[in-house]
Amino acid sequence: MENGTKLNINQWAEEDRPREKMAAQGAQALSNAELLAILIGSGSTKESAVELMKRVLNDCNNNLNTLGKKSIEELTAYNGVGPAKAITILAACELGKRRQMEKAEERADLRSADAIYSHMHPIMQDLDVEQAWVLLMNRNFKLIKKLCISHGGLSETAVDVRIIIREALLANATIIVLCHNHPSNNTRPSADDDRLTKKLKEACDTMRLYLADHVIITDGGYYSYNDEGRL
Repeated sequence: MENGTKLNINQWAEEDRPREKMAAQGAQALSNAELLAILIGSGSTKESAVELMKRVLNDCNNNLNTLGKKSIEELTAYNGVGPAKAITILAACELGKRRQMEKAEERADLRSADAIYSHMHPIMQDLDVEQAWVLLMNRNFKLIKKLCISHGGLSETAVDVRIIIREALLANATIIVLCHNHPSNNTRPSADDDRLTKKLKEACDTMRLYLADHVIITDGGYYSYNDEGRL
């Protein structure tokens, strides 16, 4: 390379940049060498980061477990791999090992109003104002994420249905549950509760999402629109 300068990863041709490739195609589309090249950022004056990592992996029989057993000194023997890069590589290998040892986090199954109440009651039991939460789930009623969408009151104007629909689409959710609390401990739905439920149901139907329930939470009980046959 001219003048003996390094070619950093952000100076490569766009089609050769693993960062851009990962953003466009996902991590699974990258080779081990490309993933490692993202970590170290640059190679040497003689080879790119990807080429350097291909060479290192080749010496490890292309086995990441073998790579993880290398010492910092062994890795820094390669031209272009300094102590910081060697430590980064070994830290990534260690994280991969720890991830493999851990059990995958189980998503809550929220297919019933009772399960929804058990999940949300600890969050809402001591609130002195109304909060509205939306639970976003996959088609198996497994929770993807939950988020607070209103604080201090519940009405058609306080809760933006468009935000709920947008968040559901961004999370690739197919099932929605709306929850809110009544600090008064009265489980009976209000006229505002009814109007909001109807408005959200219409929006979900239009976007081919399933509004599974609207659950009103109190400290000791709940009201389920679905159980009451009102959805």
